[in-house]
Amino acid sequence: MTARRGDSPDVLANVRLSGAERTDPFLDEPVDVHLADGFVVDIAPAGALARDGNVLDARGAWLIPGLWDHHVHVVQWALAAQREPLGGATSAAHAAAIMGAAAALPDGRRVGTGFRDALWGDLPTLQTLDAATGEVPTYLINADVHSVWLNTAALRREGFEPDGTGILREDPAFEISRRLNAVPAHVADPLVEKMARDAAARGVVGLVDLDMAWNEEAWTRRIARGFDTLRVEFGIYPEFLDRAVAEGLQTGDAARGAASDLARVGPLKVITDGSLGTRTAATSHAYPGDPHNHGMLTVDSATLVDLMTRATGAGIASAIHAIGDVANSAALDAFAATGAWGTIEHAQLVAHADIPRFARLGVGVSVQPEHAIDDRDLTDTIWADQTAQPYPLRSLADSGANLLFGSDAPVSPLDPWAAMAAAVFRTRDGREPWQAAQRVPAEVALGASTHGGSAAPARIEPGARADLAVCAHDPLGADHEQLRDMAVVATLLGGRLTHLA
Repeated sequence: MTARRGDSPDVLANVRLSGAERTDPFLDEPVDVHLADGFVVDIAPAGALARDGNVLDARGAWLIPGLWDHHVHVVQWALAAQREPLGGATSAAHAAAIMGAAAALPDGRRVGTGFRDALWGDLPTLQTLDAATGEVPTYLINADVHSVWLNTAALRREGFEPDGTGILREDPAFEISRRLNAVPAHVADPLVEKMARDAAARGVVGLVDLDMAWNEEAWTRRIARGFDTLRVEFGIYPEFLDRAVAEGLQTGDAARGAASDLARVGPLKVITDGSLGTRTAATSHAYPGDPHNHGMLTVDSATLVDLMTRATGAGIASAIHAIGDVANSAALDAFAATGAWGTIEHAQLVAHADIPRFARLGVGVSVQPEHAIDDRDLTDTIWADQTAQPYPLRSLADSGANLLFGSDAPVSPLDPWAAMAAAVFRTRDGREPWQAAQRVPAEVALGASTHGGSAAPARIEPGARADLAVCAHDPLGADHEQLRDMAVVATLLGGRLTHLA
């Protein structure tokens, strides 16, 4: 019987096993993995047991645990497919010209995403953008999502007074993103479903959704409409914490009213500082040419401790956005003061004295390795005077911290193979490895790309849930190109095929 997408094979035949912390005796010999009711029930040498039922012949491909992306803004990433890409813009004038030529969306707005202005030779101004875009409301979202450049028509539409630049940063920028992302369900949900299928084609079985919205209702609705491609853990933002506590939501609970348990309550998400690209990440040393700019802490320590204390008491984990070294120190202090559990998101610049604190406090490190490659030139320029360690993946791993990899899509594409390649090789496009001492072993990268992270990686063994991916090469022995461009033959979620090449 030939397996098809949507089927639940009884046997994965002629696969070779790979993964972190293996305990099986099979090395790289072909085996048959027998499945039932969504779980692995047996592993045996190829052909040793009867291959009854639906058989998927992997023809010697490699079987790994299913992959997770631990940081995604789902709707914003899904909508990026409709927005004008600005990653190639080399100046403010160039970005404005791209938007001037872009088609308007059905709602009459032009939206672009992905510009990186920190190293542009000219400054974004309202005059430059207005001259190129006229009276069509036009929005340019920074790659880091912490700033948005609007023309006068867009500022007027959103109720902001025009100034000389049209740049909104941090909370006002997030408010613009929330408004842009608030599209009708009949528009967003098909795009989310396509995003999920694309993720499954990369071996992804689950993600953490950190959209700035009340996410439970959205995921209950999507599941009711047939969404069945990924597992999802959805975040809760501070403005929704009182509601979550009052309604009894706890991390790990299934979404109420959902037709399946694919969507579960995730962590409280708190953004405590800015970003590197917007030059607002809270750092101990000033930014070049701006001696009074050390970035900003957007949540004071007392408020952060209060939020985390309330969440912890209600059974909700914490996911604390901290990019600069000052923000990371403050977040670690809050974990220590509250006894909260969860993660620090990003940890892009960490004081050397703080690196061992993650493991001591049991705080996971939710990191996006592709950001290190995207930002290498920016880091070497804007953070050249910082004494803390940028993107300290190896140092954190060696200290015993639990690494959990993600993309922060749309900041980077939702692609766990790109994340693993960036972490293992610290390069892209043929350049020399950047900060090569912070490369991590492939076993660590693969474990960090599973649900439990590098300290508790998913394993393929009898009794394990059959969230699996079949890929063309062994990730633990792949070179840079093989890892970054990994072909995924099949993905299984609870033993059901969500992708089949």
